Amino acid sequence: MCISQLPASATEALAAVRAGLAYLNGLDAADLPAAAQADCLRELAKAEAAHTAAHARVLAAFSAGGGHQDDGQHTARAWLKWQTQITKGAAAGAMGWARRLAAHPAISTALARGLISPSWARAIAGWTDLLPDSQRAAADEILLAAADGGAALADLAALAEEMHRRCAGPDKDDGGGFSERSLRLDVTFRGAGRLTGDLTPAATAALTAVLEALGQKAGPEDTRHLLQRNHDALEEACRRLIGTGCLPGRAGQPTQVQLHLTLDQLRNLPGGAEGEAAWTAAQAAAEGQPGWLTGRAAQGYACDAKITPIVTGHLNHDALAALTSQFLASHPGGSAGSPGPAASALPSATLARLQDTLLRYAADVLSGPAGLAAFLRSSLLATDFPAVSLPLDAAAVTDVVPPHLRRAVTARHRHCAFPGCDEPSRVCHIHHLRPRAEGGPTQLGNLVPLCAFHHLIAIHQWGWALVLRPDGTTAALSPDGRRTLHSHGPPRPEPPDPAG
Repeated sequence: MCISQLPASATEALAAVRAGLAYLNGLDAADLPAAAQADCLRELAKAEAAHTAAHARVLAAFSAGGGHQDDGQHTARAWLKWQTQITKGAAAGAMGWARRLAAHPAISTALARGLISPSWARAIAGWTDLLPDSQRAAADEILLAAADGGAALADLAALAEEMHRRCAGPDKDDGGGFSERSLRLDVTFRGAGRLTGDLTPAATAALTAVLEALGQKAGPEDTRHLLQRNHDALEEACRRLIGTGCLPGRAGQPTQVQLHLTLDQLRNLPGGAEGEAAWTAAQAAAEGQPGWLTGRAAQGYACDAKITPIVTGHLNHDALAALTSQFLASHPGGSAGSPGPAASALPSATLARLQDTLLRYAADVLSGPAGLAAFLRSSLLATDFPAVSLPLDAAAVTDVVPPHLRRAVTARHRHCAFPGCDEPSRVCHIHHLRPRAEGGPTQLGNLVPLCAFHHLIAIHQWGWALVLRPDGTTAALSPDGRRTLHSHGPPRPEPPDPAG
């Protein structure tokens, strides 16, 4: 392609970039032949590399000149988050590129020319950063030339390691041994997270061992791909560590649940003031409410959890107005024949002080160890809950599965009770075959040990059903009912009697 005239300004250049991308976004990529699609992907990769270099150069100049201060921001990173609508991690990454390419001009030039991808550029800069300052520029040139000649990333890593062996002096450890390690956990939508970082060789080896040990397929029913298994392996490793009680300042409980329920919902429980019909309505109203313990999968976490009930409430303005009117009607200045002053007749400041006093007394009646919330909670326990409001009462942490039952369950099953799984029972969860939420009792005949995958995913997320037979064997039924897995083979038929 021939460009007849180069842009005369940054504004024109940016307009040309946007116009080119708008054209590509307007194309129906499916109509392009495969060769044209391949050309687009290669050229877009080069454009991404050039964009990384240009963005880093402009950002470095913007930060050095204090441009962010003109918009009232303390740092360029804060300005990026505000003005370009990116996350904290993305802003930190952009500032990292600005610093990295300022220290590696050869890599910056290679990116600008589209000769190397941003991911390879990051890797090369990380390797040569370990070399003495006097050797860094030459090392960048050597590695870039090798990459341009067709070397693979693994070949570049081996070459960088050889450079480090020959050129690097004794470790000065200027950063206290922490300069090459980092880990960032960004919490995103609804408590989900994004994990990024740079690991030392020792941490990499340790994590690899954990993922290889806990991330294997659990059986023919396990349809997770590798990345999903790695995620679940990391979660299981953390859960096992928490369960050992080795973390400082923790109770060492495998799962701790704060069960929030409103005072109205507690009052409407079976045995409460309003009876079974009101509780059924409250359950129906609570469906779909936000909360990390709602849904089928959440039953797995609550199945073997230590639960702390917390009663919450909110101010009902209509009830407060009715209470105020009743108080005024029974005021010493009023009677049945001579009622007290109406609420509407009082000055607003006087009415506000009166309602504040009534709320103080109401809070004393509702909350505290001797309050209504504690009285109801001690005898009635909800299994569902709506959104959280003002805490009125919290109970002590309780064991749902008593230790003696846990020992009996793990003695009966030395490993996960799901057919074909050999995870030792000491690292398993205790699963209620009939869920507690459905009235399942915490009794030996209703409990089996299950590993994290078969408990939280296969049972509570995918919908497999598990059956415990009287002889202690188990059978698992797939969600569609077409497959049944047995923990033992079928009994062998009796051999024919030769004499018969």
